[in-house]
Amino acid sequence: MAPKRPNILAVILGGGAGTRLSPLTLLRSKPAVPLGGKYRLVDIPISNCINSDILKIFVLTQYNSASLNKHIATTYRFSQFSNGFVEILAAEQTPQNPQWFQGTADAVRQVLPHIESWGIDTLLILSGDHLYRMDYRKFIARHFATEADVTISVIPFVREAAEEFGLMKMEPDGRITEFREKPKGAALEEMRVDTTPFGLSAEEAARRPFLASMGIYVFKFDWLVELLARDPTWMDFGKQVIPAAIETGNVQGYLFDDYWEDIGTISAFHQANLDLTATIPKFNLFDTDAPVYTRARYLPPSKVNNCHINSSIISEGCIISRAVITRSLIGVRTRIDFGANIEDTYVMGADYYQSIEEMERDAREGKPRIGIGEGSVIRNAIVDKNARIGAGVRLVNERRVAEAEDPEAGWFIRDGIIIVPKNGIVRDGTVV
Repeated sequence: MAPKRPNILAVILGGGAGTRLSPLTLLRSKPAVPLGGKYRLVDIPISNCINSDILKIFVLTQYNSASLNKHIATTYRFSQFSNGFVEILAAEQTPQNPQWFQGTADAVRQVLPHIESWGIDTLLILSGDHLYRMDYRKFIARHFATEADVTISVIPFVREAAEEFGLMKMEPDGRITEFREKPKGAALEEMRVDTTPFGLSAEEAARRPFLASMGIYVFKFDWLVELLARDPTWMDFGKQVIPAAIETGNVQGYLFDDYWEDIGTISAFHQANLDLTATIPKFNLFDTDAPVYTRARYLPPSKVNNCHINSSIISEGCIISRAVITRSLIGVRTRIDFGANIEDTYVMGADYYQSIEEMERDAREGKPRIGIGEGSVIRNAIVDKNARIGAGVRLVNERRVAEAEDPEAGWFIRDGIIIVPKNGIVRDGTVV
């Protein structure tokens, strides 16, 4: 008799208010932030699930969820002959839980009634703000092979990056014996491990002697329900639930040795997007065996007139005239006028096209139309959706300011990167 196929459901944690990605999260939840010119952050874990044949997916969120709801509803529609789904579970106040989600573990605890109705035996818990490609079937196979109560995906890190993550100590057989959340100094040094038993060469093991949690877990579902019921004050997986699990259960590690980026900060988000423009990017959008899915848009091909474009990505539906574009991403429906110069910048594009009448009205009112105006120079920046940048604007941060903002003038600086927020207006001749 063939072994019983596990009944698996995935939960994607949408995160909190996303303050580290502000102002990109002022009007949307973190999983809804645009990525790579045409995708959204949430498309990454959902695509990994679909490519791994995991088709029951909940996305948990509670902040600014309207655009995320719309994206999920219009994108992920499975066959009526399948029981697959991708659904939003927003935080809800009930007689049993009168508060909003208080942390990652509390979010899962509060939605357990929705999960239990599916009769699952295995729960996959994912983060909504990481960029990576993983076949979860291999991850889950190790979970069952070791008869683990919970398996945690870990990645080897260098010292400089390790202190920003939860770190593990793992035995050669893969069992996790210790977990510390973001240790510093001597506590960090105590978390060094020999990673050669997990497949790294001696050279790589010396360079990356720390095992960081990726925030990806697979649990025996009944065991997780029991674990979360032990102490209702446990709100976070990393700080409370995982250390308790190590004390009482079989907690295993699954080593992932490939590209993975936590893009929860402006600098990491900006760099991860620009890396997509590389000749050989760390994350390959052109992988036909494991594609990234997103909403289908029936847009015309982009029209490029007399431009110089180098190491850049141009999404569909754009109109670009006599511009110089270097190492940049240009999102859907972007309009760029004569003489614009764009470098090391992610332009997210627009949600709609303006009509001729709307553009003429903008001109009469002295307001820039949606897009980037004539002769503007933009360097090391993020231009959010539907932004209006006038003619002769210079967004270059010549003084190399790390943090600043002028919302009335339509710009912010975070981590030295200039940001024009969604629907922002930068008037003609503005210099930053």
